[in-house]
Amino acid sequence: MIFAANFKTNHTRQSTQLYMKALNEKLGAKKPDDKVYIFPPSTALDTYEGEFTVGTQNAYPAHNGAYTGEIGLEQLDEFGIQTILIGHSERRELLEESQAKVADKFSFFKEQGFEIIYCIGEPLHIREQGFDSVLKYLLAQFEGIDVDYEKLIIAYEPIWAIGTGRSATVEEISTTHKALKKVINGKPLLYGGSAKPTNIQEITSIVGVDGVLVGSASLNADSFSKMILS
Repeated sequence: MIFAANFKTNHTRQSTQLYMKALNEKLGAKKPDDKVYIFPPSTALDTYEGEFTVGTQNAYPAHNGAYTGEIGLEQLDEFGIQTILIGHSERRELLEESQAKVADKFSFFKEQGFEIIYCIGEPLHIREQGFDSVLKYLLAQFEGIDVDYEKLIIAYEPIWAIGTGRSATVEEISTTHKALKKVINGKPLLYGGSAKPTNIQEITSIVGVDGVLVGSASLNADSFSKMILS
């Protein structure tokens, strides 16, 4: 299983350092094949040692340059960061990243050999239109994306279940993952959307779920470790 923690705009450098230490003390008990990823805010990126991989939530597709407010490959290289989240719904929705921009970012970091967790998901009004509409919406988010890329992990996150406390039902997750598995050529497929300690076993037992991308429930090291060790 893959367990990925997305801190979003939470935690400071100091609290992240304490988190990493606390989490790593518990990871000795995890299953040997389980993988753990941590995505702190950019201000807390650093060289951390532990049984986890540290990635960046975002970066500009350039080595460096005149891109105010962004971080590029030069800044990531300083800390040996080679994993990135791309396509998260909050960047698509709040920051209006188009599919073309997402695809350009994907291509750049693919060329740099990054491990990419690529996010897709649908809003509630699409889900309410029925599964055919859901699948059409999700598949459109693969436009310009090389699903054969060997360092690719897909994260399916229904937008209506992110941070709402409402997770998709077992049937909704199972049906969606089964359909996506047919088009992602054997790549790991994570579920994201209000995953937490109380429902983690139910989610990870679903056929076609290879792990979880966790938001708010990952902000506390005890909570996240419970999910990993459950």
